[in-house]
Amino acid sequence: MADERIRKVADILVNYSTKVKKGDRVLINFDWQARELALECYKLCIINGALPKLDANVPGQAYIYYKHAAEHQLKSFPKVSFYEVKNTEVCMFIGADENTRELTNIDPSKISMRRKITRPISDWRVNKTRWIIFDFPTNSLAQEADMSLEEFEDFVFRSAIKDWKREARKMEGIKKALDATNIVRIIGEETDIRMSVKGRNGVVGDGSNNMPDGEVFTAPLERTVEGKIFFSFPAIYGGREVEGVRLEFKKGKVIKATATKNQDYLKKMIAMDAGSSYLGELGLGCNYTITKFVKNILFDEKIGGTIHMALGSAYKECKGTNESALHWDMIKDLRKGGEIWFDKRLVQKDGKWLI
Repeated sequence: MADERIRKVADILVNYSTKVKKGDRVLINFDWQARELALECYKLCIINGALPKLDANVPGQAYIYYKHAAEHQLKSFPKVSFYEVKNTEVCMFIGADENTRELTNIDPSKISMRRKITRPISDWRVNKTRWIIFDFPTNSLAQEADMSLEEFEDFVFRSAIKDWKREARKMEGIKKALDATNIVRIIGEETDIRMSVKGRNGVVGDGSNNMPDGEVFTAPLERTVEGKIFFSFPAIYGGREVEGVRLEFKKGKVIKATATKNQDYLKKMIAMDAGSSYLGELGLGCNYTITKFVKNILFDEKIGGTIHMALGSAYKECKGTNESALHWDMIKDLRKGGEIWFDKRLVQKDGKWLI
């Protein structure tokens, strides 16, 4: 019998986040260790009269592909996968990492090349389907978080099992204030950065696409970002951990990027394409149930009292225009000495909202 918490999460994913209804074609993509949750979601989809399909990822599959794939294979567009997603109303992604460092020693240029090729598929999913992402607790993720599996399970389910309609109402005031703002300024340790968000659209992360959720995000005007920022936590992308990231912006573009670990990788990702050196997102973490950095962006970017910035692609729903195969979120902790200003108004200090 499934853990009652697994059944509750399945109900949230199917009936709240993606609102699966009769006749919906639903693709449930899942890592093998999350099969219990995937089956619960599958069952609820069937009960709702939908047409679900289970799509399992086998451990080691990604490593084998990137280690052995030749250039012609990396550049081959997956037509079958594109056809499938174009004929799908709902996409669910349930991760359950068995090895979070699986791709550490893979040439990052191979991953970058593949992301560029498959971008039309990811763009379609984001813009044309109802989609949701959830990470199922595993020993690998628990180890990254410096927790036992039981502790990490409690952490995951506690952060996700909420009344998300009520949570959304709490964040609406922040969105309204953000939408009325021209210049956002962020001050903190080795950080003084500003950008315009005028005319852009703030979005409340209410659990419709991420679970857990709890953020308000927007897209800065691409050429307005000025200043420097030091990211308090390691920035993780493609299975690689980059520590001590410091970025300096001028007229929106990263003009200087350093790191204390994996600096070459950082610079290679920033140089991925024409849009990868510009900001696509500014996010404000609002989930105060999440207090600990666990090396998983799905949770970490929601930490109450933090902000995150994503290099690369912007979300169309924010009216952002930056395009890139990259979308790399990096997190800044403001809970000790940090400030957020909306124009001339101090709206957050030490991680606590003043509005």
